[in-house]
Amino acid sequence: MNDDSSRREPIPRSSLTGLVGRGLGGVPPTALVLLGIVSVQLGSALAKQLFGEVGSFGTVALRLFFAAAILMLLWRPSPRMSRRAWTVVVAYGLTLGLMNLCFYLSLDRLPLGIAVTVEFLGPLAVALGGSRRWLDALWAVLAGGGVVLLMGGGGEVNLVGLLFALGAAACWGLYIVVSAALGRHTTEGNGLALGMVVAALVAVPIGVADSGAALIQPWVLVAGLGLALLSSVVPYSLDLEALRRMPPRVFGILMSLEPAMASLIGLVVLHEVLHWSQWIAVLCVVIASVGATRGARPDVRPEDLAPAQHPDRPN
Repeated sequence: MNDDSSRREPIPRSSLTGLVGRGLGGVPPTALVLLGIVSVQLGSALAKQLFGEVGSFGTVALRLFFAAAILMLLWRPSPRMSRRAWTVVVAYGLTLGLMNLCFYLSLDRLPLGIAVTVEFLGPLAVALGGSRRWLDALWAVLAGGGVVLLMGGGGEVNLVGLLFALGAAACWGLYIVVSAALGRHTTEGNGLALGMVVAALVAVPIGVADSGAALIQPWVLVAGLGLALLSSVVPYSLDLEALRRMPPRVFGILMSLEPAMASLIGLVVLHEVLHWSQWIAVLCVVIASVGATRGARPDVRPEDLAPAQHPDRPN
């Protein structure tokens, strides 16, 4: 797939994405991408507020349960698929569930900006993997230097949280590969919806065992619904509409801003102050991501771009 948006095949619409397209037709696609980024990071900020009540396991359970319910209502997928397709759907759901668990466990121990920055190493590694260009090696070194700054800078970083963030990064890299297979073996949003159900089946029992009756408090359920909307449904719809109107590479470059936006929202909403060395680390990863995306081959697929998000965002 190349950068000529006129040659990109149309992305299927659900009733929601069709409504978004009609309602936001006059909004520039760049603004749609930025709104999606803000929505995701506000969702992560909301998740941190829930940790004190239901813990990280309970928060993941709420997000995936409501996201699965909403997507099943939107797409109403048929379970009649080949065995190969179901294998991919299950792999997608297991990867998605584990990725969210790792990310929220890291978010419980790290500032939002740091957790997102470390997690971004996963898609960046996928984008750089197999490249023989010396410039891509520079981006890899720059991103690695950012991690070193996070670990050895003036700000304290929880080691367990960092390991969970690295686990989320590894899952995100695998998620990109599985997402590509999901697109080949399923149609429209059917695989996404069914995969989300699999992810919920992984996370909900763990969340219920850990949080119990706290999960069914009315305000917690409302917050969980808001979390699913902010972190999954709203950005998914905005991203799809933006991708209809801009080349995938431009979309990828804009998505490279996500670690910086996460750090800003962590500062403004959660009052998480990063050390100056940690801000430099975030900047290193952002620059590496932009560089890797700009240097991608013209025929690279959107799912291979370093910062490209997919139907469900991991953070």
